[in-house]
Amino acid sequence: MQHYLARLQNATRNYWNKSALNTLDGESFTYGQMATLIEKFHLLFEKAGFKKGDHIALWAKNSARLGVSYLAINTYEAVVVPLLADFTPDGVARLIDHSDSVALFINGDKWNQLPRENLLKIRLVVNLDDLNILYCDIQGVAEFWSSINNVMEEKYPDGFSPEDVVYPTDNLDDLAVISYTSGSTGNPKGVMLTYRNFSATIEFSQKHRPANDTFKMVSMLPMAHMYGLVIEFIYPLCNGAAIYWLAKAPTPTTLIDAFHRVKPYLLITVPLVMEKIFKAKIKPVLDKPLMKVLCAIPGIRNVIFKKICTGLEEAFGGNVIEFILGGAPVNPEIEKWFKRIKLPYLVGYGMTEATPLLAYESSDKYVAGSCGKPVDCATVRIDSDDPLHIVGEIQAKGDNICIGYYKNPEASENAFTDDGYLRTGDLGLFDEHGNLFIKGRIKSMILTANGQNVYPEEVEAELDNLKYVAESLVVDRSSHLVALVYLNEEAVKKDGLTLEDISDLPQRIQSAVNKRLPNYSQVSNVEIVDKPFEKTPKMSIKRFLYK
Repeated sequence: MQHYLARLQNATRNYWNKSALNTLDGESFTYGQMATLIEKFHLLFEKAGFKKGDHIALWAKNSARLGVSYLAINTYEAVVVPLLADFTPDGVARLIDHSDSVALFINGDKWNQLPRENLLKIRLVVNLDDLNILYCDIQGVAEFWSSINNVMEEKYPDGFSPEDVVYPTDNLDDLAVISYTSGSTGNPKGVMLTYRNFSATIEFSQKHRPANDTFKMVSMLPMAHMYGLVIEFIYPLCNGAAIYWLAKAPTPTTLIDAFHRVKPYLLITVPLVMEKIFKAKIKPVLDKPLMKVLCAIPGIRNVIFKKICTGLEEAFGGNVIEFILGGAPVNPEIEKWFKRIKLPYLVGYGMTEATPLLAYESSDKYVAGSCGKPVDCATVRIDSDDPLHIVGEIQAKGDNICIGYYKNPEASENAFTDDGYLRTGDLGLFDEHGNLFIKGRIKSMILTANGQNVYPEEVEAELDNLKYVAESLVVDRSSHLVALVYLNEEAVKKDGLTLEDISDLPQRIQSAVNKRLPNYSQVSNVEIVDKPFEKTPKMSIKRFLYK
């Protein structure tokens, strides 16, 4: 296994003058400029007296400077603590304290929001907006940083060159990152990930979906999100690609503009985004009477489907090799259409604790309804007497699996089986070809009054396929299944439904969905909610908020 910092070192040396990190409509760094700023940060850390293994937190919005800061900490062999930008200031302060961070990289406005009386271990704070020091209690460091360009000239009189880039690779089993999966007030779960964990995932990714210096990537996920960190940032960068972050909120208009300008080679998103595009742009066309007739004629149908697929690909810049979906299952009815139009998509599976991949299959081999096959850097099993027919917990062990939770021995002990397999908390099955099928979460599984196990995700998939349903959530109330539904306002408005019509929708939705479901998973009631469900950064519904 090749250390990912060796890949990064090689890419930096080989593509010195090529674009590396970019904020759209903002600052950009070539590989050489990136390496030079990394070296400046290394000198700053050294002057501050920081050692290998010290913890440094990041709490800022995505940007090229945030990317450089992450790499600077990582290549210095300090431990990176990336925190989601939308965590609350109080929650961030708790996590900074819990993580034992001694330094912080932050946006200026966020620094003003933090309750600083709780940041007793922080010695240095750097403002990513202008790279100035916001706070430092170490003598001489602020003055040193203000003259860093002179320091660099003195140390490298001939200029900082590719040959000066040397990153450590004898640290595979050392701690690299502490990734907090939530900003809750309870016992924080800081996932501890090593350089080996990252190297395993990056090697798998490069082997199965090679990146090179001709590729570009639009990174939409937060850098504190493991998919955003590894798959949208480190893996392509280590192989010469250019990374682009959005300077604005990821609205549909902003995203489409970014895709057209950058023309990314991969698109990583949640199924909900693709489903919304399909329902809004494609399904109304396919539902037209004439189109239904034309789609029934094989030769014409193929031409139509190809044109639809090409149009969809062009909406994302025209260079996308693969659409990688994750975080939730794809609506089965929509997935059938993705297959029919031959969209190069797949659904993967992973979690922070797996850095983050557990299953993947290339789009040309991907089986609908599955989440691919287990990655070759891990052994994945189903805790079941018959993994092909009896649902069990998905468990994993391998080079990409975390070593536990920071300062949380109870959670660490509970996370692993006696023989060292990570308990994912997800339920699944294999088919005879080794494809993995997710059935639901252990915590969300509902045991009905008649003793049947119901996976609410399967019922929700049927609900979400109904015309007037935008999204749904199935809950257990006194051993009865109740569907909470947020209506598709566009569909309601388009069909001109009256208040009386809308009042009848719960019963109509219940009747329609129950026709699609077996008796043991029938919905006993439908309730309309007045706003979209609250979601995690992975766009999964926060089930615990709804009972």
